[in-house]
Amino acid sequence: MVLTSIPGVSERMASKMTDHFGSEEAVVSTLAAGDVGRLAEVEGLSVKRALSLARSFAGGEGTFLATKEAMKLHQALLARIQSFTACPATKERMGLLMPVADPEPRRRMVEAAMALRPDWLENQREAWKDLGRLKEKQERYERVVVSAEPLEHLKRYCRVLQPTEQETWKDYTVFKTVSWLGPGAPMETPDGWLVLGSSPDLSLILPERTIDWFAHNRKTLNVLCQVIESIQADRFPLNASLEELREALLPLSSLPEVMSMLGDASQIEDVARIKDELWGLVKNLEEDVNQQVESAMNDAKMALSGAELLEALADGTAFQRKLRDATGHVIQEAMQQARENLAAFLEPASLRCPFDVFTDAWPAKINRQTIDGIDAALESKLKAEKTEHLVNLARQLGPLKPHCEQAVSRLIEADQWLSLARWAQHDRCVMPELVDHGIWLEEGRHVLLGMEPDPVTYGLGAAAIKEDQQSLALLTGANSGGKTTLLECLAYASILGHMGLPVPAKRARIGKVEALHILAKAGGTQSAGALEQTLVELATVVSDPTPKLILADELEAITEPGAGARIIGGMLLAAETQPDTTMMLVTHLAPAIIEATGRDDLRVDGIEAQGLGEDLELVVDRTPRRNYLARSTPELILRRLEQKTTGAIQDVFSSILQRFESE
Repeated sequence: MVLTSIPGVSERMASKMTDHFGSEEAVVSTLAAGDVGRLAEVEGLSVKRALSLARSFAGGEGTFLATKEAMKLHQALLARIQSFTACPATKERMGLLMPVADPEPRRRMVEAAMALRPDWLENQREAWKDLGRLKEKQERYERVVVSAEPLEHLKRYCRVLQPTEQETWKDYTVFKTVSWLGPGAPMETPDGWLVLGSSPDLSLILPERTIDWFAHNRKTLNVLCQVIESIQADRFPLNASLEELREALLPLSSLPEVMSMLGDASQIEDVARIKDELWGLVKNLEEDVNQQVESAMNDAKMALSGAELLEALADGTAFQRKLRDATGHVIQEAMQQARENLAAFLEPASLRCPFDVFTDAWPAKINRQTIDGIDAALESKLKAEKTEHLVNLARQLGPLKPHCEQAVSRLIEADQWLSLARWAQHDRCVMPELVDHGIWLEEGRHVLLGMEPDPVTYGLGAAAIKEDQQSLALLTGANSGGKTTLLECLAYASILGHMGLPVPAKRARIGKVEALHILAKAGGTQSAGALEQTLVELATVVSDPTPKLILADELEAITEPGAGARIIGGMLLAAETQPDTTMMLVTHLAPAIIEATGRDDLRVDGIEAQGLGEDLELVVDRTPRRNYLARSTPELILRRLEQKTTGAIQDVFSSILQRFESE
């Protein structure tokens, strides 16, 4: 696809993104994965804009959340749901969950996940806590790649050289590790070199980087391995929400075994250890031989006849021969034991122990030339083992990398469904029925209050029960009675329904609309200019024929009460002319609004406080009474304040209460 076809992506930004990720396909893959963190690494692309692009790519940047207040409630919902994820990568992925035009695919996935056992869902949350985005390790390597082709993509990670016609492979022996591509390679491969064909597997050209990628992402890949092993052991449930993950893991059946080889460089470690310890060992062997011979000779005796003494005085060489004959077996036994110890030491490196470990001189001396030869052989073997291990691992791991990338993306997506199921089970949610008009909740709950909410049954429009199918309603009642809470509860349900997610209720019907307008309380009487702008915005909303849900909270505060009631009355009548509009207005001016409209059939519901409890808190039935004008009951608040205060302040509240009682 062309990146500039994505809303908000200019040609300049498309070029920057392509340069950063290496190709347009890589950019698209990152957008599809919702990897906002990696997108934000692009110069000039903030986290907020990266999230917007990812949402837009996912088809979720619509106009449903039509006001800032609606967006705030959406963010609050996401924060609640994101708290049930297993890892930060899933939390980031969930930032893409927006209301969508067709929520059915998402509904199917979430419903399937909700059918999984709660204990299994919690176990996966713990098991997948190390899950994360796969990352490239930005490191340069010592290896030099010699190729007739430029291989520009590798120049960030190593030195890439192109030989001239006059150069041969011998001109490159100054480098310790070389990957030679194409013709002109040496017949016998030097230590540390890789001789590859003209079109080798990319993972073999720089095997260190291939292996480092798997080592760098070991924690996440170990999570993959656990899932693979669970599937192979038939301990992973068959579920529609996990099916795409299962399919993505099919090419990775060998991953657990190959990953176990990642740290298995035992032969290399043995050779390196032997090389490091070689000179110290042979020096100890030299000392041991001399000590053994000295100890044995302390107890040795040699009898000489008189003739032999005279012969020794006449011929010292003959005496030395006789002396060696008498002591030679002691020295030979000590040296033989030392050779056997050295042979056992070299055995893990598969090196033969030479015979001439010691010189002919006495005291015993290590033959340095022989030990230098062993050291050189170990160095050569170490390079060969490292190269063989690198190539073997890279050859097995390289082809698995793209499958790992796909599988991790599917694993994060699967954790999204599991997280949604964990949240739904915790907050006792049910998948709503999507209908054409209105909204209705049976025992709906506001789950963001920080406490156990009182369930409320309420509805508007065709979705509601037969008696409550009016499209417009005024909600009246006590301060702190729950009017705003009910408004937010309806808003949350509408947002969740259009996101394809369950809602916290016993049952629910959600009318499909194109926009949710939440109109919050004004901050006080507005200036003429601000009032004018507010009125234009209100008129635009209520006159728009677009299918929508309007939830307004005490709009009368925009101006003085008398004028506010007349303005709101006019807005209500305008909204009523739009058959696809459903509207609820929280207000303290219901009588004045009804009078302003000249209508006696407007629906007015009320939440009324019934008194004060023992703790002086309001006793309220949170479910509104239908067609009932509830009082704001400020006298209850005053009575509570009277009982909580003392002295002159209490006298003030008492006198005010008397005025209420005299009415």
